[in-house]
Amino acid sequence: MKRYRILLAAAVLLLVGAVGHAAPKVKNKSKTESGGPPPHTVARQWNDVLLDAIRIDIPKPTVHARNLFHMSVAMWDAWAAYEPSANGYLVKEKLFTADVAAARDEAISFAAYRVLKHRYRYGPGEIPSQQSFDDLMDALGYDRTFTSTDGDSPAALGNRIGQAVIDYGLSDGANEGPLLDYADDTGYATVNPELVFDLPGTFMFDPNRWQPLAFDYLILQNGIVIGAAIQEFLSPNWGKVAPFALKSEDQDYDWVYMDPGPPVELGGATDAEFKANAVQLIELSSQVDPSDGATMDISPGAIHNNPLGTHDGTGRPLNPHTGLPYEPNVVLRADYGRVIAEFWADGPDSETPPGHWNTLANYVVDHPLFERRLYGEGRVLDALEWDVKMYLALNGATHDAAIGAWGCKGHYDYSRPISHIRYMGGLGQSSDPLGPSYNPDGLPLVPDLIEVITEASTQAGQRHQHLASHVGEIAIRAWQGDPADPHNEIGGVGWIRAIEWMPYQRDTFVTPPFAGYTSGHSTFSRAAAEVMTCLTGDPFFPGGMGTFTAYAYDYLEFENGPTTDVELQWATYYDAADEAGISRLWGGIHPAVDDFPGRVMGSEIGIAACEKAGQFYGDGKVTLCHVPPGNPGNAHTISVSPNAMRAHLAHGDSTGACEGDDVSGGYVEESFPRDRTRRGFGSRFGAAAQSTAGARDGFGQNGGGPGTFGAHGGSSGEQDPPVSFGVLDQSTDLHTRYGAVVSLVDQVDPALAGVLIEHLEDIADKAKAAGMKLLAERSERLKERLESR
Repeated sequence: MKRYRILLAAAVLLLVGAVGHAAPKVKNKSKTESGGPPPHTVARQWNDVLLDAIRIDIPKPTVHARNLFHMSVAMWDAWAAYEPSANGYLVKEKLFTADVAAARDEAISFAAYRVLKHRYRYGPGEIPSQQSFDDLMDALGYDRTFTSTDGDSPAALGNRIGQAVIDYGLSDGANEGPLLDYADDTGYATVNPELVFDLPGTFMFDPNRWQPLAFDYLILQNGIVIGAAIQEFLSPNWGKVAPFALKSEDQDYDWVYMDPGPPVELGGATDAEFKANAVQLIELSSQVDPSDGATMDISPGAIHNNPLGTHDGTGRPLNPHTGLPYEPNVVLRADYGRVIAEFWADGPDSETPPGHWNTLANYVVDHPLFERRLYGEGRVLDALEWDVKMYLALNGATHDAAIGAWGCKGHYDYSRPISHIRYMGGLGQSSDPLGPSYNPDGLPLVPDLIEVITEASTQAGQRHQHLASHVGEIAIRAWQGDPADPHNEIGGVGWIRAIEWMPYQRDTFVTPPFAGYTSGHSTFSRAAAEVMTCLTGDPFFPGGMGTFTAYAYDYLEFENGPTTDVELQWATYYDAADEAGISRLWGGIHPAVDDFPGRVMGSEIGIAACEKAGQFYGDGKVTLCHVPPGNPGNAHTISVSPNAMRAHLAHGDSTGACEGDDVSGGYVEESFPRDRTRRGFGSRFGAAAQSTAGARDGFGQNGGGPGTFGAHGGSSGEQDPPVSFGVLDQSTDLHTRYGAVVSLVDQVDPALAGVLIEHLEDIADKAKAAGMKLLAERSERLKERLESR
């Protein structure tokens, strides 16, 4: 079993229970031990057992994101029932008791227990998971055999809430079904036959569409053995699931929210970008051998701090919490690439990306410098209030991220690198029409990376000597695959046939069972990062840096390594999210075209989710449907102080808004402080924004990534604001220009906002003329916000 730690600034925090197949062991954490305070709230304890259940279940990111969200709703509604100013999500009851803390713990536990017992009834982890839920109820001292929903006891309330969540889940579009099979009702069918990846090459009717993989022996990311299998597309219908904060106006067509537009494709207008994406992945695959000796500085002072939707950051000179420079953190490039590919892969023992961000959020809260101040302001919340509010917003965001990303996956049905790199390599080379093995859809030739195997190159002592029987084929320098003994050996890098290329993954897993565009990791991670930034009022980890240590020759699972301890470092939640997206390129799972639009979509989703959650938190007042005495026909929604609530209820008023009054979850003035976060509305990336020109610079150096907007600068103000707007002044692609504005909105000096406003006016006018209604509307909304500053 591999050891790992998350260290936030100077604190060392062990990720207890984050790895392992055994049934979770839960202590009674609700009561004091040895006279000390309880270490975690009941909400945290239920979150922990859910994460353990996810780790031993089939890794289904969509389903587990929904389960995390629905349990968060159950816990929130139970907590809110005893808070007059809070608004329930599904159950809006208000109860009164002398011991609110005890009632909340009990109601939350019964609500969470009912939801989890229902949702984890089947699957490979059913027995240990069901036992862990029972064990926690027993440890907390509650009678889990009590199932009544009648009366005002906390247990009955919890059971009612749990049942309400279960009932809601039966009609939310997920097609949960009595066997929890989440049936697809879209009629999806793959256009390509399966790829038997153990054999060279592939056949594809359409290289731009997804292709399932055929396994002799499939082992899922969390170690569950399936055996011989052909992949089936996971959740092509997920864009139909009821969201948390996504709105109907965000939905473009076919259950696609925030449509980023089509990805680049092989052939046609975006052919060059498609090929550049493929070349970049091969380049990264050639950099995972530590024997090459190449190093890079992975400190926050050297990398990250990217404008949204780019890999153009050059780090930050100072830690804003300490006022000191970030120390250099130089490691082997290959170790960095291999570590992030495995760390963010969420496997083995995977809690999937939504669960991964719950784990990160939990340990942020555990940091000794962390203060539970909502939006970074006002009073310090008690631990339970913070947890239920954080989980509602965080898991509402990741739930919506699954809906957004999988809506695109189902609609665009985009290919994975394992398929299209092999396909292109099998056709030949596309660089030299007069050269050997030419095909316009082949791989571009790149010296010392992608070459034609020739008689000369296969002579004794030459680089392709071992490929002498394959003259005329395409060879690439890339990772050579799983070593025979991954605990003691590495696959290394060498010349292989392009038709045999494998991503840096286990050959019992290879690539997830669904289409690539957009990247789920990128969407989930940016949405979660936006929520953490919003809720804490600070984009930075406590103390200005979060870290994770992968220990030398002990951490990697795919092969031996890393060669030294590698400490991943992130100044901000955005940095961590961007690294999650980048990791999928190193792992050969996604090209950049999947990554960047996912980040942009995730940003919009996370911001909207935090704002939506704030509407349920309340503003210190209570939403009531007021029925004037003697005039019931004039019922209307009012907002009163908690002190006045009981009198109103006694006279016939009811909690919540009156039927037909649209108050978006609560009759509140905008309780979410808009100026606490980046308020861009996102961008719709076109092909120009996805360009991977200069891809061979890779990620081994500072900057140099694709999709650059040409503007730097950080939100902490340590750099001068950009005075040249790069792509804004140069690009003719409206989506790209809009994305550039979004990335600059919160980085430029207010005095320069007028320049952005002028660009937005021009973008809106041209978008209207071109019939691009959605882009025009978003440009005008962002323009109005800038003008109101």
